[in-house]
Amino acid sequence: MATYQVDYQWAYSIMDSSRISTFLISILLIVYGSFRSLNMEQEAREREKEKERSNLLTGITSNSSAGNPDCINGGRVQTLDTMHALCLPLGASISLLIMFFFFDSMQMLLAICTAIIATVALAFLLLPMCQYIIRPCSDGNKISFGVCGRFTGAELLSFSLSVSIVCIWVLTGHWLLMDAMGMGLCVAFIAFVRLPSLKVSTLLLTGLLIYDVFWVFFSSYIFSTNVMVKVATRPADNPVSLVARRLHLGGVARAAPKLPLPGKLVFPSIHQAGHFSMLGLGDIVMPGLLLCFVLRYDAYKKTQLLPGGCETGVPPPRHFSRISYFHCSLIGYFLGLLTATVSSEVFKAAQPALLYLVPFTLLPLLTMAYLKGDLRRMWSEPFISQQPSTHMDV
Repeated sequence: MATYQVDYQWAYSIMDSSRISTFLISILLIVYGSFRSLNMEQEAREREKEKERSNLLTGITSNSSAGNPDCINGGRVQTLDTMHALCLPLGASISLLIMFFFFDSMQMLLAICTAIIATVALAFLLLPMCQYIIRPCSDGNKISFGVCGRFTGAELLSFSLSVSIVCIWVLTGHWLLMDAMGMGLCVAFIAFVRLPSLKVSTLLLTGLLIYDVFWVFFSSYIFSTNVMVKVATRPADNPVSLVARRLHLGGVARAAPKLPLPGKLVFPSIHQAGHFSMLGLGDIVMPGLLLCFVLRYDAYKKTQLLPGGCETGVPPPRHFSRISYFHCSLIGYFLGLLTATVSSEVFKAAQPALLYLVPFTLLPLLTMAYLKGDLRRMWSEPFISQQPSTHMDV
């Protein structure tokens, strides 16, 4: 019996509360961020249609932006192109090296910038909840703050809550508040950054897979340490301690905790004291961008009633056509995360999660798109309507 427990210890570790929390939270963040992005796009299209109707009634003509989601969203949404996809892994590598070599001299700046960005992202995450809470006692009118702009009561409430959470995190450094900030960053990134095609998605995820594998597996041969793990787990000095030292408040400076930066989600184990499961935000955001893309394509295909062609010449099975691309990719993400977890337990070492997440999400999607006859459309111009030809073949 003892031998059985030793040989299959990795199976027990997977069922640990920290592992289960990692699975559930990462999947929920991807699903929520994807649907949040889809709702933003649909609401923006509705506003554009209402604007066009009002212009027609008043006799004013305007250029339609119905085919450009970025214009519809007022320029808030950033769409990645091929150059972005190729340069992002290189930029991430340069940023990682800068943080590795110059972390001590720039850790205060990193902590302050992280707190500011996380405040905005967390306010975006909390906004729907605040809208639901404040709806019975608010008329939805915006309050003017001069040059700062106009904001609704829900927006002010969500921003106040996010500022409070970030301030408490600065004072305590608690992992739960860091996770809340990381969740806000994940949802905001998935909602406001979009992939335009399967080609860009494949280039981006393949490049990031190579980036992740190199910095986890091979960086120790060059820099004598695992650069990725070193940067991810390194805490920064607390800005409160800097202010306290300037004001000669020695007790406050010593009491201010080090701040682990929210570049990851950590979940403690109930059964093993001091044991945490960790997942980088990039391992949620980057596959999340792909799932957000296929969710938008599923919705677009339903609204446009696109005819399903078949590049193979053989129609796919009827039951196969009922499976959406989003469900296929989401199942692949779960299996990839499960495989990464098993690998980390078996090899007892940090694993590049994208090494497992990218193939498990991208390859089934490519196969499914090919079998359904959508691969050519999704690869290049998935959201461009193809009008049927007015000429009949003789």
